[in-house]
Amino acid sequence: MNTKQKTYLLQLIDKFQKGTASNEEISYLTNFYLSHQNSKEWPIEIKNKEIIKEIIFNNIKSSTYSQSNKKSKIRFLGIKNLLKYAAVLIGVLFVTIYFFDNELFLKNEISSNKIIEPGKDKAILTLEDGTNVALEKGKTYATENIKSNGEELVYDSEKKENNNHKLTDEASNKPIAYNYLTIPRGGQFYLVLTDGTKVWLNSDTKLKYPVSFTAGTSREVELVYGEAYFEVSPSTLHNGDSFVVISKMQQIEVLGTEFNVKAYKDETISYTTLVEGKVALLVDNSKEFLVPNQQAKVAINTKEIIDILNVDVDDEISWKEGVFSFKHKTLKEIMKVLERWYDVEINFSNSNIEEVKFVGVLSKKQPLDDILTIIKNTNTISDYEINNKIIMLK
Repeated sequence: MNTKQKTYLLQLIDKFQKGTASNEEISYLTNFYLSHQNSKEWPIEIKNKEIIKEIIFNNIKSSTYSQSNKKSKIRFLGIKNLLKYAAVLIGVLFVTIYFFDNELFLKNEISSNKIIEPGKDKAILTLEDGTNVALEKGKTYATENIKSNGEELVYDSEKKENNNHKLTDEASNKPIAYNYLTIPRGGQFYLVLTDGTKVWLNSDTKLKYPVSFTAGTSREVELVYGEAYFEVSPSTLHNGDSFVVISKMQQIEVLGTEFNVKAYKDETISYTTLVEGKVALLVDNSKEFLVPNQQAKVAINTKEIIDILNVDVDDEISWKEGVFSFKHKTLKEIMKVLERWYDVEINFSNSNIEEVKFVGVLSKKQPLDDILTIIKNTNTISDYEINNKIIMLK
């Protein structure tokens, strides 16, 4: 490291500690730390580089809380995973670090095409009478039993209903009233059911659920299509009533747990990933139990469980924390995820590119062009073109 580089690095660290560093400078310093934390390239003037790790950790923790502050506990990812997500959670802007002639510099690649912004909180609520209500950030919606601030939808709890001496659907002999929450491409939303169960809904997802659950029967919801993360209110709080998720030829029965279900309408395999607790997976005449960190793959066409394997659950559920975590995923798989979140169409100029694998952890807050630039700079693709909402990978 030459004198010029050393001076620049020290200036950045000083600005970082004072809180005056720009997004580009934060991204640069974070990337430099992650790339050189075990090397001898740190200036001798820095007596303890742990201070940088501490600042990075605090920034990540703050960002993670802002992403997951949905009146729910935050899963502790651990310092290893926090540092893994550091470069993407601290800075929204992407900065690629290049080394050339022993000079360290920053290069920002900005597309001349229209910037495609990331998705946001939005959904369509379909009431029992068929009325559709658009929910989005900045707009409030409220009825006697429902409240939404445009980022979440909360139903009054069953306990409150009981305190108000309301009759259950069973007692009044009325058919069960259902609502639907549909998340379009380019959207996400958070839902709290009347039993206290919390549901995070990903892009291109539709959930069917009762306005209120009937005591003495299973609390049943249906993931019509898409991806959802469930934090289920324990059966012990509901007189032993189990919780059931129906999804694409399968049924998931739980007693109180956290799990992720991915069952998109354009895919032939559904994925159930258990984070905490225990679930029973019923497919046709087969029944399998999952333990934490296990994922079950179900073939929709043949109605069979084709595999149960151990996975890194943090990678599987990173989407709800505002992160794309791609571990040896093919470009074809990755582009499906990006298509849903950015509401675009992505094509390949050569089918051979589809099976090329990419490893990376990326922020969902970044414009699509930044994501594609990252992939391009790893030599995974040679180039790309953006034409309105149609992207061509080369």
